[in-house]
Order: sequence, then structure tokens, then C-alpha cells
Amino acid sequence: MTVVLMREMVGETLRALRVSSGKTLREVSAQARVSLGYLSEVERGHKEASSELLNAICGALDVELSHVLTLTSERARAHENVTHLPVRADRAAVA
Repeated sequence: MTVVLMREMVGETLRALRVSSGKTLREVSAQARVSLGYLSEVERGHKEASSELLNAICGALDVELSHVLTLTSERARAHENVTHLPVRADRAAVA
């Protein structure tokens, strides 16, 4: 059974959007003001991007953050084995 993490699906979405836009990693990293290596790690699902970094990447790709989240949500629905990280009981009440 293959386990798919949410950060991997976000990375897949970002990579697909970047490739379809014809932009290189170098172009997006420069526009988003993030290192090329870190952006590559995000796209491969090895690093989890903060909301601020996601927003900067979206700006560099000329897409709305909500669109990226919608596409990622559609990917998540397609995977039955998405790993949900445990939430502590006291934090669950806050949300």
C-alpha cells in the first residue's frame, strides 16, 4: 500500500501548473523569491511550504491560491490512502 502525503499532492499540483505555464524552476523561484533548491523540494513533496510561500509561488505562477487548493483537493479525493496526521484533542476543539 502506497502512502501519499498531502505535501506531495500540493507539490504535484504546483509542478503541473508550472510545467503547463511553460515556466522553469529558476523563473518561478526568482519571482517567488525562494531558493531554487527549496522550490524543487516543495514540488517533490519533500518540504512543506508555508502559506506565505505558497502564496508567493502562486503569484509567480499567476494562479490564485484557492485554485491550487481546489486542484489539490481533487487530487486528494483520488487517493484513498492520504495520510492524515493526528490532531491533539485540545487542538481539535479550537478548530
